[in-house]
Amino acid sequence: MRTLDHHFPNLYPFVRAGILFVFFCATGIAVAQPHPRARDLGVPFDGTAGPLNAITDVKGVEVGHTTLISGEGALKVGIGPVRTGVTAVFPRGKDSKDPVFAAWFTENGNGEMTGTTWVEESGFLEGPVLITNTHSVGVVRDAVIAWRLRHGPPDESGYWWSLPVVAETWDGYLNDVNGFHVKPEDVFHALDSARGGPVQEGNVGGGTGMVCHDFKGGIGTSSRVVDGKHGGYTVAILVQCNYGQRDQLRIAGVPVGREIKAQAIKDDDAGSIIVLVATDAPLIPTQLKRLAKRVSLGLARNGSYSGNGSGDIFIAFSTANPNAAASQGPRQISLLANDSINPLFLATVQATEEAVVNALVAAETMTGVNGHTVVALPHDQLQEILRKYNRLAK
Repeated sequence: MRTLDHHFPNLYPFVRAGILFVFFCATGIAVAQPHPRARDLGVPFDGTAGPLNAITDVKGVEVGHTTLISGEGALKVGIGPVRTGVTAVFPRGKDSKDPVFAAWFTENGNGEMTGTTWVEESGFLEGPVLITNTHSVGVVRDAVIAWRLRHGPPDESGYWWSLPVVAETWDGYLNDVNGFHVKPEDVFHALDSARGGPVQEGNVGGGTGMVCHDFKGGIGTSSRVVDGKHGGYTVAILVQCNYGQRDQLRIAGVPVGREIKAQAIKDDDAGSIIVLVATDAPLIPTQLKRLAKRVSLGLARNGSYSGNGSGDIFIAFSTANPNAAASQGPRQISLLANDSINPLFLATVQATEEAVVNALVAAETMTGVNGHTVVALPHDQLQEILRKYNRLAK
């Protein structure tokens, strides 16, 4: 069943498979409310954020979530507890059939992102990007194809085919990951409810059951506006973060993870992170791959070293150059000179760093399978630690 995400559009059903959503108090999982973000707590970041400080600051980008939470107690495969979901991101909005220039990069490949062979070959991303849990990639991929069949005609050549981009991180510490609880209708809801504007963060969508640096992780987003001297472009990030060790966590250069004394969940960097980079700058696929590579530098600022067990996979796209994928004739495109790309590299690093911290700040303590509990990053302790190191913003 679903939490009340997206402010309950059309009172989206509270019940799936006859199970009533009644366990909020018993599990300590609250109905989604507006959360403070990292900047609200005084975390200092470099660069100028866009109006929403979100991936939707790139015009046309839409984001939708389906959040699935039910049950408590001992794991019963196929029954629960369920702590998972789906997140969908459309580069040009769900009504557009116009592909975007794109490229992908893997920092460490213990993970999955489907459809990337064709992105690499063609240089285009066709349709949305979806993120879910590791064992739901197949059903999400098939459901995206079914959704696109319902929402559009064949391509200009008369063929209807799709190689969707679907990525994953593993939520099995909190979720009945082998119970296959994500269904096609959950994917349809994430796609149909996608919109611009503010983006929900934390325990939502594909990020519902995720763990980051041994704190509750999930979905986070941020953006940077490059000053007018360099084109006035926007670079924006969305992450699904599920990686890292607590003692490696750094926020604003401060060793926050070492300062917070609590039992660690794991003693190794095993997990994954999926990162989407969106920009309105006119970049071609080779340049977008260069942007995607800079995500690693932003993650390193927060303490990631991309351990052997981590799947760190990134995809970047540009909403510039509409109709570049038209099937007939030569196309004329605009192109930012490589000598002008450095501000976009820096914006990618800065926005990636902040998006992960936003996910940590927004996430709430969650209890899942077998009573496993992952605590949220404590806001008051974070502020105290930043103050101790003279890093709390005034």
